[in-house]
Amino acid sequence: MRNLYEILEVEKTATHDEIKRSYRRLAKKYHPDLNPDDEDASEKLKEINLAYEVLSDSNKRSKYDTYGDAIFQGAGTTGGPGYGGGFEDIFGTIFNDFFGGYSGGTTGSRANRPYKGEDISTYITIEFNEAVFGTEKEISIRRRETCDVCDGTGAKPGTEKKTCPTCNGSGQVSFTQESPFGRFVRTSVCPECNGTGEIIEEHCEKCHGDSYIVKNRKINVKIVPGVDNETVIRVSGEGHAGVNGGPNGDLYVGISVKPHEFFIRRGLDIFYELPIRFTQAALGDEIEVPVLDGMEKLEIPSGTQSGKIFKLKGKGVPSPRSSAVGDIYITAQVVTPEKLTERQIELLKEFDEIEGVETKGKKKNFFDKVKDIFE
Repeated sequence: MRNLYEILEVEKTATHDEIKRSYRRLAKKYHPDLNPDDEDASEKLKEINLAYEVLSDSNKRSKYDTYGDAIFQGAGTTGGPGYGGGFEDIFGTIFNDFFGGYSGGTTGSRANRPYKGEDISTYITIEFNEAVFGTEKEISIRRRETCDVCDGTGAKPGTEKKTCPTCNGSGQVSFTQESPFGRFVRTSVCPECNGTGEIIEEHCEKCHGDSYIVKNRKINVKIVPGVDNETVIRVSGEGHAGVNGGPNGDLYVGISVKPHEFFIRRGLDIFYELPIRFTQAALGDEIEVPVLDGMEKLEIPSGTQSGKIFKLKGKGVPSPRSSAVGDIYITAQVVTPEKLTERQIELLKEFDEIEGVETKGKKKNFFDKVKDIFE
């Protein structure tokens, strides 16, 4: 067996309060309600429970520090030495502090109490504009639903369950164990009825005693405007059926958004590069640019340099949680033509000559400074 101090993730010199805090943190982390269908978490929780049961008691802790794992020899069964009332009794007191009572076990009266059904998780992919403006999607899921023949009893209609003869309806069986601490009575789940206290003599022909059936369902999921990649939408009550009349679990839908052809989204803001002609950049122009819901006029001032950023306030993505709206940032990229006509070449040469004359005697530009360095 692993060292109990390692199991609780504390030092051997840890105080009682440190042990208790660590136990509560780990017990909550591996609690069955937070780890449905995870057998490893359940086994881990049993280890944590056993370690706390020993180390929280000064007398048992002293003997463990002295004899180590030898104190477990002769316990007579797997699952620990059987101190006190065992696994369930500790949960009955400790978990009340932060869960309002243990709901993961099946022994005793807990076996037939209502439990919420398990949640279902799935993912869908939507278009960029659907994420921005919102949409509604129909998705297909498979879920457990209460059997409509036996109403979830698992028994054939017209028949009844009978009290388990092994545990007399308690859902528990007890046995005596010997340990270095003396004789203890340990309680565990009845193996005959699995802790329900009842036996089904004739199983329902539709669900075969499982009390539920699996069905394919189509669910409409409303996607609010402004969702982004990795957004998770919760659809209440559309998960697996509850147990013993408990409520259904929930459906969690993860969102994946397809990239846009040229828009780039960062939070609520939109970014993209706008190609403009050399003449537009030099002379200025009023042009129409794409925005999320159509086209918008944008004034390009004369002398615009490549890399200049224009901001369209309030034209970005709406927040799915507030009234906030992002902005659009447009980066101008001056496009140099690759092929020129003879007339264009003639005009550009003339422009270059004029520009050279006008700038002669003025402050040197970048290229003049480079030329001076190499000369």
